[in-house]
Amino acid sequence: MMVSVHVLRSPDPAPLDHLRASLHPDVRLTLGPDLPSPADYDILVAGRPQREHLAASPNLEALVIPWAGLPPETRELLRDFPGVAVHNLHHNASAAAEMAVALMLAAAKFIVPIDRTFRAHDWTPRYRPNPAISLEGKAVLILGYGAIGRRVARACRGLGMEVMAIQRSDATDETYPPQALHDLLPRADVLVICLPHTPETTGIIGAEELALLPSDAVLVNVGRGPVVDEGALYHALREGALYAAGLDVWYNYPGDKAARSHTPPSAYPFHELDNVVMSPHRAGGSKEMEIQRMSHLAALLNAAARGEEMPNRVDLQVGY
Repeated sequence: MMVSVHVLRSPDPAPLDHLRASLHPDVRLTLGPDLPSPADYDILVAGRPQREHLAASPNLEALVIPWAGLPPETRELLRDFPGVAVHNLHHNASAAAEMAVALMLAAAKFIVPIDRTFRAHDWTPRYRPNPAISLEGKAVLILGYGAIGRRVARACRGLGMEVMAIQRSDATDETYPPQALHDLLPRADVLVICLPHTPETTGIIGAEELALLPSDAVLVNVGRGPVVDEGALYHALREGALYAAGLDVWYNYPGDKAARSHTPPSAYPFHELDNVVMSPHRAGGSKEMEIQRMSHLAALLNAAARGEEMPNRVDLQVGY
Protein backbone atom coordinates (compact mmCIF):
# COMPACT_ATOMS: atom_id res chain seq x y z
CA MET A 1 0.00 0.00 0.00
CA MET A 2 1.22 3.50 -0.82
CA VAL A 3 2.28 5.46 2.27
CA SER A 4 3.03 9.19 2.20
CA VAL A 5 5.64 10.35 4.72
CA HIS A 6 6.84 13.84 5.53
CA VAL A 7 10.14 14.29 7.42
CA LEU A 8 10.09 17.73 9.01
CA ARG A 9 13.86 18.01 9.41
CA SER A 10 15.73 16.79 6.37
CA PRO A 11 18.68 14.47 7.15
CA ASP A 12 22.17 15.24 5.92
CA PRO A 13 22.98 13.96 2.41
CA ALA A 14 24.70 10.67 3.29
CA PRO A 15 22.05 9.51 5.81
CA LEU A 16 19.32 10.66 3.44
CA ASP A 17 20.81 8.60 0.61
CA HIS A 18 20.87 5.61 2.98
CA LEU A 19 17.22 6.19 3.90
CA ARG A 20 16.08 6.44 0.29
CA ALA A 21 17.99 3.28 -0.64
CA SER A 22 16.39 1.40 2.27
CA LEU A 23 12.76 2.35 1.68
CA HIS A 24 10.01 0.17 0.27
CA PRO A 25 8.93 1.32 -3.23
CA ASP A 26 5.50 2.23 -1.85
CA VAL A 27 6.88 4.86 0.55
CA ARG A 28 6.53 8.37 -0.88
CA LEU A 29 8.87 10.78 0.92
CA THR A 30 8.79 14.57 1.25
CA LEU A 31 11.25 16.59 3.30
CA GLY A 32 11.80 19.89 5.02
CA PRO A 33 10.17 22.56 7.20
CA ASP A 34 7.83 23.62 4.40
CA LEU A 35 4.88 21.25 4.28
CA PRO A 36 3.99 19.68 0.92
CA SER A 37 1.02 20.99 -1.03
CA PRO A 38 -1.34 19.35 -0.71
CA ALA A 39 -0.46 18.26 2.84
CA ASP A 40 -1.68 14.69 2.53
CA TYR A 41 0.96 12.73 4.42
CA ASP A 42 -0.03 9.64 6.42
CA ILE A 43 3.04 9.70 8.66
CA LEU A 44 4.91 12.69 10.07
CA VAL A 45 8.51 12.30 11.27
CA ALA A 46 9.26 15.02 13.81
CA GLY A 47 10.56 15.25 17.34
CA ARG A 48 8.73 18.38 18.43
CA PRO A 49 5.99 19.11 15.90
CA GLN A 50 3.84 22.20 16.13
CA ARG A 51 0.07 22.11 16.07
CA GLU A 52 -0.03 23.14 12.41
CA HIS A 53 2.15 20.17 11.43
CA LEU A 54 -0.29 17.73 13.01
CA ALA A 55 -3.41 19.50 11.81
CA ALA A 56 -2.32 20.14 8.20
CA SER A 57 -2.90 16.65 6.84
CA PRO A 58 -6.37 15.08 7.11
CA ASN A 59 -4.70 11.72 6.44
CA LEU A 60 -2.29 11.80 9.38
CA GLU A 61 -2.29 8.48 11.23
CA ALA A 62 1.10 8.35 12.93
CA LEU A 63 3.86 10.53 14.33
CA VAL A 64 7.37 9.07 14.43
CA ILE A 65 9.64 10.75 16.97
CA PRO A 66 13.14 10.03 15.63
CA TRP A 67 14.63 9.11 19.00
CA ALA A 68 13.56 7.37 22.22
CA GLY A 69 11.29 9.44 24.42
CA LEU A 70 8.34 11.79 24.33
CA PRO A 71 8.94 15.51 24.95
CA PRO A 72 6.43 16.88 27.50
CA GLU A 73 5.19 19.58 25.13
CA THR A 74 4.61 17.00 22.39
CA ARG A 75 2.77 14.72 24.79
CA GLU A 76 0.49 17.58 25.81
CA LEU A 77 -0.16 18.61 22.20
CA LEU A 78 -1.08 15.08 21.19
CA ARG A 79 -3.97 15.06 23.63
CA ASP A 80 -5.80 17.08 20.98
CA PHE A 81 -5.02 14.47 18.29
CA PRO A 82 -6.24 11.18 19.77
CA GLY A 83 -6.30 9.47 16.38
CA VAL A 84 -2.55 9.89 15.84
CA ALA A 85 -0.41 6.98 16.98
CA VAL A 86 3.08 7.80 18.25
CA HIS A 87 6.18 5.72 17.64
CA ASN A 88 9.81 6.01 18.73
CA LEU A 89 13.10 4.99 17.16
CA HIS A 90 15.47 2.86 19.23
CA HIS A 91 18.42 3.14 16.87
CA ASN A 92 20.81 4.18 19.65
CA ALA A 93 19.91 1.48 22.16
CA SER A 94 23.15 -0.44 21.63
CA ALA A 95 25.29 2.70 21.97
CA ALA A 96 23.48 3.77 25.16
CA ALA A 97 23.83 0.28 26.65
CA GLU A 98 27.54 0.22 25.81
CA MET A 99 27.98 3.58 27.54
CA ALA A 100 26.10 2.33 30.59
CA VAL A 101 28.49 -0.60 30.89
CA ALA A 102 31.50 1.68 30.27
CA LEU A 103 30.36 4.06 33.02
CA MET A 104 29.74 1.14 35.37
CA LEU A 105 33.23 -0.21 34.84
CA ALA A 106 34.91 3.19 34.96
CA ALA A 107 33.15 4.09 38.21
CA ALA A 108 33.73 0.70 39.83
CA LYS A 109 37.43 0.68 38.90
CA PHE A 110 38.07 4.42 39.59
CA ILE A 111 39.62 4.68 36.14
CA VAL A 112 39.21 8.44 35.69
CA PRO A 113 40.93 9.79 38.84
CA ILE A 114 43.74 7.26 38.51
CA ASP A 115 44.18 8.13 34.83
CA ARG A 116 44.35 11.82 35.81
CA THR A 117 47.05 11.11 38.38
CA PHE A 118 49.07 8.86 36.11
CA ARG A 119 49.10 11.47 33.34
CA ALA A 120 51.31 13.47 35.73
CA HIS A 121 53.65 10.42 35.84
CA ASP A 122 52.54 9.68 39.40
CA TRP A 123 52.56 5.94 40.16
CA THR A 124 51.47 6.20 43.78
CA PRO A 125 47.91 4.84 43.18
CA ARG A 126 49.51 1.50 42.34
CA TYR A 127 51.00 1.27 45.84
CA ARG A 128 47.94 2.43 47.78
CA PRO A 129 44.93 0.29 48.80
CA ASN A 130 43.07 -0.43 45.58
CA PRO A 131 39.60 1.22 45.52
CA ALA A 132 38.36 -0.90 42.59
CA ILE A 133 35.30 -3.09 43.10
CA SER A 134 35.10 -6.57 41.60
CA LEU A 135 31.81 -7.04 39.76
CA GLU A 136 31.81 -10.79 39.18
CA GLY A 137 29.24 -12.44 41.40
CA LYS A 138 27.63 -9.10 42.28
CA ALA A 139 24.00 -8.16 41.60
CA VAL A 140 22.86 -5.44 39.21
CA LEU A 141 19.38 -3.92 39.36
CA ILE A 142 18.22 -2.37 36.10
CA LEU A 143 15.40 0.18 36.19
CA GLY A 144 13.76 0.19 32.78
CA TYR A 145 13.96 -3.11 30.94
CA GLY A 146 13.43 -1.90 27.40
CA ALA A 147 15.75 -1.89 24.42
CA ILE A 148 18.65 -0.41 26.43
CA GLY A 149 18.07 -2.25 29.68
CA ARG A 150 17.96 -5.68 28.04
CA ARG A 151 21.29 -5.03 26.34
CA VAL A 152 22.84 -3.91 29.62
CA ALA A 153 21.55 -7.11 31.21
CA ARG A 154 23.24 -9.28 28.57
CA ALA A 155 26.56 -7.52 29.10
CA CYS A 156 26.31 -7.83 32.87
CA ARG A 157 25.60 -11.54 32.61
CA GLY A 158 28.75 -11.81 30.52
CA LEU A 159 30.66 -10.26 33.44
CA GLY A 160 29.28 -12.96 35.74
CA MET A 161 26.76 -10.69 37.45
CA GLU A 162 23.31 -11.58 38.75
CA VAL A 163 20.67 -9.54 36.90
CA MET A 164 17.51 -8.16 38.43
CA ALA A 165 15.29 -5.76 36.51
CA ILE A 166 12.18 -3.71 37.06
CA GLN A 167 9.74 -3.20 34.23
CA ARG A 168 6.24 -1.83 34.03
CA SER A 169 4.56 -5.04 32.83
CA ASP A 170 5.12 -8.69 31.92
CA ALA A 171 7.27 -9.69 34.87
CA THR A 172 9.41 -12.82 34.40
CA ASP A 173 11.74 -14.86 36.60
CA GLU A 174 14.32 -12.06 36.59
CA THR A 175 12.07 -9.02 36.25
CA TYR A 176 9.90 -7.44 38.89
CA PRO A 177 7.06 -4.89 39.04
CA PRO A 178 7.76 -1.31 40.15
CA GLN A 179 6.36 -1.91 43.62
CA ALA A 180 9.27 -4.33 44.31
CA LEU A 181 11.83 -1.50 44.12
CA HIS A 182 12.38 -1.06 47.86
CA ASP A 183 12.76 -4.81 48.38
CA LEU A 184 15.37 -5.08 45.62
CA LEU A 185 17.55 -2.06 46.37
CA PRO A 186 19.30 -3.64 49.42
CA ARG A 187 20.34 -6.53 47.16
CA ALA A 188 21.75 -4.31 44.39
CA ASP A 189 25.51 -3.84 44.22
CA VAL A 190 24.98 -1.82 41.03
CA LEU A 191 21.91 0.24 40.10
CA VAL A 192 21.56 1.05 36.39
CA ILE A 193 18.85 3.54 35.43
CA CYS A 194 17.48 3.39 31.89
CA LEU A 195 14.12 5.04 32.60
CA PRO A 196 12.63 7.93 30.62
CA HIS A 197 11.61 11.12 32.40
CA THR A 198 7.87 11.26 33.04
CA PRO A 199 5.81 12.68 35.90
CA GLU A 200 5.70 9.16 37.34
CA THR A 201 9.49 8.60 37.21
CA THR A 202 10.58 12.02 38.47
CA GLY A 203 12.56 11.52 41.69
CA ILE A 204 11.79 7.81 41.84
CA ILE A 205 15.29 7.40 43.29
CA GLY A 206 15.53 9.81 46.23
CA ALA A 207 17.29 9.92 49.57
CA GLU A 208 15.22 7.03 50.94
CA GLU A 209 16.00 4.79 47.98
CA LEU A 210 19.71 5.66 47.96
CA ALA A 211 19.88 4.82 51.65
CA LEU A 212 18.53 1.34 50.93
CA LEU A 213 21.47 0.53 48.65
CA PRO A 214 24.55 -1.16 50.13
CA SER A 215 27.23 1.36 51.12
CA ASP A 216 29.61 0.11 48.42
CA ALA A 217 27.00 0.28 45.64
CA VAL A 218 27.59 1.91 42.25
CA LEU A 219 24.88 3.93 40.47
CA VAL A 220 24.77 4.46 36.69
CA ASN A 221 22.27 6.77 34.99
CA VAL A 222 21.81 6.77 31.21
CA GLY A 223 18.06 7.47 31.41
CA ARG A 224 17.24 11.03 32.47
CA GLY A 225 18.73 13.11 35.26
CA PRO A 226 15.54 13.99 37.19
CA VAL A 227 14.74 10.30 37.69
CA VAL A 228 17.29 10.58 40.54
CA ASP A 229 16.92 13.36 43.10
CA GLU A 230 19.77 15.77 42.41
CA GLY A 231 20.64 16.82 45.94
CA ALA A 232 20.20 13.37 47.43
CA LEU A 233 22.57 11.88 44.84
CA TYR A 234 25.25 14.49 45.41
CA HIS A 235 25.18 14.18 49.19
CA ALA A 236 25.19 10.37 49.08
CA LEU A 237 28.30 10.44 46.91
CA ARG A 238 30.06 13.18 48.86
CA GLU A 239 29.40 11.53 52.22
CA GLY A 240 30.31 8.02 51.04
CA ALA A 241 26.85 6.54 51.47
CA LEU A 242 27.06 5.67 47.76
CA TYR A 243 30.43 4.32 46.67
CA ALA A 244 30.59 5.65 43.10
CA ALA A 245 28.50 6.77 40.15
CA GLY A 246 28.67 7.05 36.37
CA LEU A 247 26.38 9.80 35.09
CA ASP A 248 25.53 10.62 31.48
CA VAL A 249 22.33 12.59 32.10
CA TRP A 250 21.91 15.79 34.09
CA TYR A 251 19.76 18.50 35.59
CA ASN A 252 20.84 21.62 33.73
CA TYR A 253 21.54 21.89 30.00
CA PRO A 254 22.85 24.72 27.80
CA GLY A 255 20.07 27.03 26.68
CA ASP A 256 21.74 27.89 23.38
CA LYS A 257 24.87 27.22 21.33
CA ALA A 258 26.83 30.01 23.01
CA ALA A 259 26.29 28.42 26.44
CA ARG A 260 27.63 24.99 25.49
CA SER A 261 31.17 25.69 26.67
CA HIS A 262 30.37 27.00 30.16
CA THR A 263 27.12 25.51 31.51
CA PRO A 264 27.37 23.54 34.77
CA PRO A 265 25.28 20.35 34.56
CA SER A 266 24.02 20.62 38.13
CA ALA A 267 23.48 23.04 40.98
CA TYR A 268 25.84 20.78 42.96
CA PRO A 269 29.62 20.43 42.36
CA PHE A 270 29.70 16.83 41.15
CA HIS A 271 32.92 17.71 39.30
CA GLU A 272 34.74 17.98 42.63
CA LEU A 273 34.06 14.33 43.51
CA ASP A 274 36.57 11.66 42.52
CA ASN A 275 33.95 8.92 42.83
CA VAL A 276 31.90 10.27 39.90
CA VAL A 277 32.46 9.67 36.20
CA MET A 278 30.80 12.47 34.22
CA SER A 279 29.63 12.37 30.60
CA PRO A 280 27.70 15.17 28.81
CA HIS A 281 24.62 13.19 27.71
CA ARG A 282 26.35 11.42 24.86
CA ALA A 283 25.52 7.78 25.61
CA GLY A 284 23.29 7.39 22.58
CA GLY A 285 25.80 8.84 20.13
CA SER A 286 28.35 7.24 17.85
CA LYS A 287 29.99 7.88 14.50
CA GLU A 288 27.41 5.55 12.94
CA MET A 289 24.38 7.07 14.68
CA GLU A 290 22.68 8.89 11.79
CA ILE A 291 22.98 5.91 9.44
CA GLN A 292 21.55 3.70 12.18
CA ARG A 293 18.74 6.19 12.73
CA MET A 294 17.82 6.02 9.03
CA SER A 295 17.93 2.21 9.05
CA HIS A 296 15.51 2.09 11.98
CA LEU A 297 13.27 4.75 10.42
CA ALA A 298 13.15 2.79 7.18
CA ALA A 299 12.15 -0.35 9.11
CA LEU A 300 9.15 1.48 10.61
CA LEU A 301 8.06 3.05 7.34
CA ASN A 302 8.49 -0.20 5.41
CA ALA A 303 6.29 -2.00 7.92
CA ALA A 304 3.57 0.58 7.27
CA ALA A 305 3.97 0.14 3.49
CA ARG A 306 3.50 -3.62 3.89
CA GLY A 307 0.31 -3.03 5.87
CA GLU A 308 1.92 -4.18 9.11
CA GLU A 309 1.82 -2.50 12.50
CA MET A 310 4.80 -0.22 13.03
CA PRO A 311 6.94 -1.18 16.07
CA ASN A 312 7.87 0.96 19.08
CA ARG A 313 4.39 2.32 19.83
CA VAL A 314 4.44 4.91 22.63
CA ASP A 315 1.84 4.76 25.40
CA LEU A 316 0.84 8.39 25.86
CA GLN A 317 -0.60 7.70 29.28
CA VAL A 318 2.75 6.62 30.75
CA GLY A 319 4.95 8.68 28.45
CA TYR A 320 7.01 5.94 26.77
